[in-house]
Amino acid sequence: MGDAELRRVAVVTGANRGIGLEICRQLGRRGGIRVFLTARDGTKGNAAAQKLCDEGLDVEFYPLDVTSEQSVKTFAGWLEGTCKRCDILVNNAGILADPRGSRFLDSKPATYRQTLDTNVFGPLLLSQALVPLMKKNRYGRIVNVSSGQGQLSDMGAGTPAYRVSKTALNALTRVLAAEFAGSGILVNSMCPGWVRTDMGGPGAPRTVEQGADTAIWLATLPDDGPNGGFFRDRKPIAW
Repeated sequence: MGDAELRRVAVVTGANRGIGLEICRQLGRRGGIRVFLTARDGTKGNAAAQKLCDEGLDVEFYPLDVTSEQSVKTFAGWLEGTCKRCDILVNNAGILADPRGSRFLDSKPATYRQTLDTNVFGPLLLSQALVPLMKKNRYGRIVNVSSGQGQLSDMGAGTPAYRVSKTALNALTRVLAAEFAGSGILVNSMCPGWVRTDMGGPGAPRTVEQGADTAIWLATLPDDGPNGGFFRDRKPIAW
């Protein structure tokens, strides 16, 4: 068996910038992990992957639209043929489509559909497509990048479509964690906090390095690590 087959294979969605890009960087720095940076925009994705390659990291770009069943199916087939495995899936791709200052009574059904398509159905499609590869090796780590705005225990007003999507993503995490329990696959959600990204804005208090840290921890958990949890700063938080 060659070295390429011994390395873990990680897939990170929506990774051409922000937290996703930093997750790719930190996974690449750990060594022993072949990282696939995926994004919908080929130009931006290639540029991001090249930036990390220039840093000496083992990162490759693959174009992926998480809202397209055909795109996900094509990618999964290519990954199986190329690597014969998938060990880590970080469902980072996400959108905040609610208009600034939006409230429920002003919200549009189309905004919910658009948001759920990326933030919930994207992780659902990727998990369905890639878990079979994880099961072959009885090893997998699925990290769903969620948000404190999806916490039922601390639910508030504003950005209703985004909040609903992250609550649904957390529910998906619990379902997958229960279904795959005992299979060697660990599934968890994490909240990166308010991070200085295009989505978070320049006034956010946290760096992308801080925002990515918990995702890296969950993506590289030992076999006896947590399953079906929700974390921020490597500590459990309420659903």
